Amino acid sequence: MDADSGEGIVVIGAGQAGLSAAYHLRRLGLDFAVLDADATPGGAWQHRSPSLGVGELHRIFDLPGLPFTAPPSGTAASVVAAYFAEYERHFELDVRRPVRVRAVTRDLAGFAVATDAGEWRARAIINATGTWTHPYIPAYPGAADFQGRQLHYAAYRGPAEFAGRRVIVVGGGNSAVHVLSELPGVAASTRWVTRRPPQFHDGEFTEDRGRAVIASVTDRVAAGLPPQSVVSVTGLGYTTLVRAALAKGALDRHPMFDRLVPDGAMWGDAFEPADVIIWATGFRAALSHLAPLHLREPGGGIRLAGTATVREPLVHLIGYGPSASTVGANRAGRAAAVSLAASLHPSSPMR
Repeated sequence: MDADSGEGIVVIGAGQAGLSAAYHLRRLGLDFAVLDADATPGGAWQHRSPSLGVGELHRIFDLPGLPFTAPPSGTAASVVAAYFAEYERHFELDVRRPVRVRAVTRDLAGFAVATDAGEWRARAIINATGTWTHPYIPAYPGAADFQGRQLHYAAYRGPAEFAGRRVIVVGGGNSAVHVLSELPGVAASTRWVTRRPPQFHDGEFTEDRGRAVIASVTDRVAAGLPPQSVVSVTGLGYTTLVRAALAKGALDRHPMFDRLVPDGAMWGDAFEPADVIIWATGFRAALSHLAPLHLREPGGGIRLAGTATVREPLVHLIGYGPSASTVGANRAGRAAAVSLAASLHPSSPMR
């Protein structure tokens, strides 16, 4: 499918969800193009901190049709990017990159996908842009007055640059734990703050638990509300990183500060000096290019029927809401492909 063609499906994003969708579209014999903003394969994984080793990951789920075998060493960023690149080669997925999608609009003839590399016409859209490009930092009193450094976890590249610094880490998820597992012994001090006490759980993340989590997120999305953060519904498992942070005494959680001041943070009248605030406060879905389609509900979310948006049934969101996990993205990629095959070619047998 080439630019200006209007006969096929445009997949936006070539991370886990986008590659899964492309695999199933190919198997179903559908015409499609995959557009990816990055210059190289790897999705969001290629942008992760080089200090995160592949052995510290809880699990990388296989993409459909090609099992992932973790090497004994290497960074998570390089290992997963190499796996994605091999996947594209193995299944001959022609990913166009770097192509940045500016806007998706609708007219009587279908969808127009405006990019920095021209315009694609499409009968349907599968959006798989994830969240990494949309880091979230909440507004807090005094943030503009703080004279130290503030950064989001997306910009974290390892502990070395924080040597001798007094660091406050904000957030209750795995990103915060990653930072806290590395800073002790390097930073002068660390303090972990969260809005709610973290909920740790032992044992495996079973299928039953996974279904309960997905059901919780699905209910919010079905009501037209924005999805919650992952950790708010899954809690924190005792992963390699969690155990490392616990062993270093780094998971001594404190409540969220009331405000920032030029040289630190305040809890009422109590003061904690700080040189750096690391906001490990999550991400939001990167969907601004879909704004012209007016998909959002009054509650701020996008209501889905399966993976299809209720307001535009030929626009599917994968890696969003219930499918915002690696295993969920795989399933959503298949569901979107099968649904669009039925919608666009109702007389064709499903394979």
